[in-house]
Amino acid sequence: MKTVLSSSETTSSGCSVTHAQNPCANCDVRSRAVCGVLSDSELSKLARVNRRRELEAGDCIFFEGDEAEAYYVVVEGALKLYKLLSDGRRQVTGFLFKGDFVGLAFKDDHSFTAEALGHSRLCQMPRQKFELFLNESMPLGRKLLQVATNGIVSAQEQMLLLGRKTAQERLASFLIWMSVRAEERGEDYSRLAVPMSRTDMGDYLGLTVETVSRTMTKLKMRGVIALPDRGVVEIINHDLLEEIAAG
Repeated sequence: MKTVLSSSETTSSGCSVTHAQNPCANCDVRSRAVCGVLSDSELSKLARVNRRRELEAGDCIFFEGDEAEAYYVVVEGALKLYKLLSDGRRQVTGFLFKGDFVGLAFKDDHSFTAEALGHSRLCQMPRQKFELFLNESMPLGRKLLQVATNGIVSAQEQMLLLGRKTAQERLASFLIWMSVRAEERGEDYSRLAVPMSRTDMGDYLGLTVETVSRTMTKLKMRGVIALPDRGVVEIINHDLLEEIAAG
């Protein structure tokens, strides 16, 4: 893994960071991102300090313990968030998709690592300059409060998932969540693009990769899902999937 540095040059890894005169004007995720609540004049000001970052699979925006210097919006692609334990084990704590906000830190450093799952583009906003907008925009403050609240709710749901649910219930819950997120992005919520590996799924669900694979096969044999292509899960029976998730 490698960190993609903020620069206007192309890095040795082939990733690039570029300034844009007004990246907000034709942004595909503006309506879903936190900055969507800003007025046109506020967006114009924000655009002057924005940078676009290009990442490939395995590139890290930041590592756990790094100083929190910027906020980010996912414009394209997907990220995984994770923490490493002292013995080397990994716990994936979340996945982010187009329009999602990342970088909230309750201290001055990041409490997790953020890594690209594949080719991704991010909008990077310097922390201090972005926080000036918070002092001037009540809608932006309310939007960030919503983001933080959603993060707490997601953490509570994952605690329930890890502590009380069986392997089938965990995987079914995860696929339902993926379906809901796809629908929010205006994508097909039955034929899911799944950018994360089964190892990533296992580290998120508290399962081994073998258990994830076996459980996928069981759901397929029950006619709940189909696996037509690599990185694709098709939900055949939404009602049954929800029943399994509920336990």
